[in-house]
Amino acid sequence: MRRLLWMMGVFKIPMIAYVRPKLMLLDENCSQVRIKLKRRTKNHLKSMYFGSLAVGADIAAGLHAFYFAEESGVKVSFAFKAVKAEFVKRATTDVYFNSDEGQLVKQVFDEAMETKERVNKWVKVEAKNTDGEVVATFDMEISVKVKS
Repeated sequence: MRRLLWMMGVFKIPMIAYVRPKLMLLDENCSQVRIKLKRRTKNHLKSMYFGSLAVGADIAAGLHAFYFAEESGVKVSFAFKAVKAEFVKRATTDVYFNSDEGQLVKQVFDEAMETKERVNKWVKVEAKNTDGEVVATFDMEISVKVKS
């Protein structure tokens, strides 16, 4: 999956490559991605730019779709249909993006495989600083269709 993340950044979504996220954890239940606070990811207030926060949430919420597709040996069409975000406090350290909704994404994936239709569900992502304080929360509506 680390290679997939790198390839997506280089070939498909250059913003991912630009902020250089690191995959910390990915299993059937949880994903965790870290984005370091550095010149590329900062805003003028020396905290993490909201665009960088959005990239982290995108990856944490989306990796499970690719995880289950790879596990099943099928290709998926995956996108975000909607995003709701709440910025709780300024992120002045590295940020860890956590999603523990792998089983929900698996249900979406299984339903999309069964129906051959696009399936949409909301996935939650929490962004925390290095002290474990929540700096932002995201609700991301994922949209998955299994390619034939």
